[in-house]
Amino acid sequence: MIVTERLILRAAEPRDRAALHAMWADPRVMVELGPVKDAAASDAAIERHAGYRAGHGLGFGVVERRDAGEVIGFCGLKPGAPTTPIRGELEIGWMLAQAAWGQGYAREAAAAWLDWAWAHRAEPRVVAITAAANAASQRLMERLGMRRLADGGFDHPDFAVDDPRRATVTYAIDRPR
Repeated sequence: MIVTERLILRAAEPRDRAALHAMWADPRVMVELGPVKDAAASDAAIERHAGYRAGHGLGFGVVERRDAGEVIGFCGLKPGAPTTPIRGELEIGWMLAQAAWGQGYAREAAAAWLDWAWAHRAEPRVVAITAAANAASQRLMERLGMRRLADGGFDHPDFAVDDPRRATVTYAIDRPR
């Protein structure tokens, strides 16, 4: 668990399912991230990240507001997908409920995870990927100190050839010295 000024970052628990399902079912949240998920697909995503935690000691978890106890997002670190150019790298990612956008929560959560990575992991850098059209995530990556990799563009295999989310960019931040 990581505690910040306004957030608690922790592994997902059964009580979080409804809030996570609502985020994954919201077309506004998923517009740049992937297809809208039903409850079964949401549960599968939660289980996949629990598996990363068990197998690798990391995985995305919930972003909870300390003042309200409300789950507002999903953020963390995971192994880069084996079907992408970032396989074997340490990947950071996030998603927030639409009501939590524009309040600095994603930056606060991601910065806390980066701090955790530098304190607890040995990787020389952390990477992030997003759809080339996802300007909001790219702005956050830049605010976190990440830089876009000139050779980091690729077609994400999880998206159909005609899906605009297929064109993907990669950002990275090196371990502080």
